[in-house]
Order: sequence, then C-alpha cells, then structure tokens
Amino acid sequence: MSAAAINPRATGLKPSTPSSPMPTMDSQRGDAALSRGSASESGKLGMRRILILGGTTEARALGERLAKRGGLDVTLSLAGRTASPVVHAVPVRVGGFGGAAGLADYLVKQRFDALLDATHPYANTISENAVAAARRTGVPFMTLHRPPWVAVAGDRWIEVSDAGAAVRAIGEQPRGVFVALGRNELAPFAGAPQHRYLIRSVDPVDPPLPLPQVAYVTARGPFSAADDRALMVAHAIDVVVAKNSGGGAAYGKIAAARGLGVEVILLRRPPPPAAPAVETVEDAIAWLDHVLTSAAARGV
Repeated sequence: MSAAAINPRATGLKPSTPSSPMPTMDSQRGDAALSRGSASESGKLGMRRILILGGTTEARALGERLAKRGGLDVTLSLAGRTASPVVHAVPVRVGGFGGAAGLADYLVKQRFDALLDATHPYANTISENAVAAARRTGVPFMTLHRPPWVAVAGDRWIEVSDAGAAVRAIGEQPRGVFVALGRNELAPFAGAPQHRYLIRSVDPVDPPLPLPQVAYVTARGPFSAADDRALMVAHAIDVVVAKNSGGGAAYGKIAAARGLGVEVILLRRPPPPAAPAVETVEDAIAWLDHVLTSAAARGV
C-alpha cells in the first residue's frame, strides 16, 4: 500500500464506546517489564509517543529508523516468547497487556500518539487486540504486515491449516522432515515417530520431543539459500514444514527446497483483522509522518 492511499483521517478506525465487547487475552504474556533503563513509561515532555508492537525484522528496522529522529519517544513491545531477543535501537517493553482492554488502558495512561502493529503475520490475537484497542481509544493505528511468499515455477507447495494437518500431510511412509516452526507448535509431530526430524528454532526445545530420530538446530535468521541447502542435503530432507512468513530472512529454506525438488508444507496464514495496513517500513513511516503532521497542524 502506498502512502497516497492512506486515509487522511490517519486511523481508518472509529473509536467505539467503552461498552464494546473485546477479547480478554492476548498472545503477549507475563508481567510487563521495560528494558534499557534510560526509558521512562511516562514519556518525555513535549515528545510524540509511539508504541510499536514488535517481534519481527520490520519492527526492528522501524525502531532503528525512528530512533534517528528527534522529537519522538518510541517504545517497542515484545511478547517475551524468545529468551534472548535481538538488541533494539529503542527502549523495549516485554510482556502482556491483559488483552485488548489492557492495551487500551496502557495507550491512554501512557499518552501514546500512535500505535503500529508490526507483529508476526501469525500473531493474530495481539493484532486483533490492537485493532480493538485503537477503536476504543481513538489512537491513530496502522498495521505493518509483510506480504506472504508466492509460489513460483519449481515450488512444490501444500497449504494446511495447522501443525496437526501438516503431520497428516507428511504421510505414513518414513521421511526426512525439516520442521521450522515455533516451539509451541511441535507437539503434534510426536504422534508420527516413524519420520526422521530436523527441528530448527530460535530457542532450545526443552523438553525435547519424545522421538527416536530427531536432531535440533538452535539458530536465528536470516538464513541463506546456500546454507539451508547444505543443511537439508546433510540431513537427507524430503519435506519442509514451515509458515508462510514472507520476507527475506526465512526464505532460504523455500529457495533451497525448490532447488532440491523438496516438497514444502506451509501452514496457512490466518486472515488479518479488518484494519488499515501497509507492507513496508517506508510506507509505515510515511503514514506516521502524516499522522504527526496532521496532529501538529491541529495543535494537538
């Protein structure tokens, strides 16, 4: 979506009444904590406050771009699912909000001027909560979601609804399976012990799955196609199981599978919430510039 297509009213969402029904839980969990001691939850006098819901390469890049600007007080929120998150250029808040109502309360109490949802395309609960919180508070809101990968000549893709369906799609005959999913989605594979598994995750899988043939790789992307090809050849991989995350950081395994003629089973993306959205960091910044410029013109 280009900047020219953005609604001049900035949010594209109308505030709802406090009585509107809203979810009570989100995908961010645990008590919140603000890292990097220079940050203040109450903001800095006279600065525009921006909240980024992060956990993606785009969120990190957005923080880096905004950190170089004056007059902005930016906070990036992480769910806390990763034990050792990457270093960010802006202060980081870790933990949950308590659902849409909790996020709305946080936006109001901390006087945020804009909310950007740059979470993972599969983190639908927090995205839905962000939409609900923006409607409730009237805080200008935009979603930054990268587009999904699109199959090209040579790709052998099967789309399934979830990890359980992926296990069924692998079949009964023993195969070498490269699983690139989050730790919380691995349990169904324990029900198919006939396969040989290679499981890659950002954090160690603990406890390990009760499988007779499984190897673990703990690594953080980006992963090159050459490295993923070598990994797949070394482990005699016949099928890859992954999410259609989009972007370049995790595309190496898709390109490697194509070159090797390996089948790919992709977990289908959940439908995004009905809300204004852009696909690039540049368009997100263009939207934010418009929001802040419009607010300044109104004397807000």
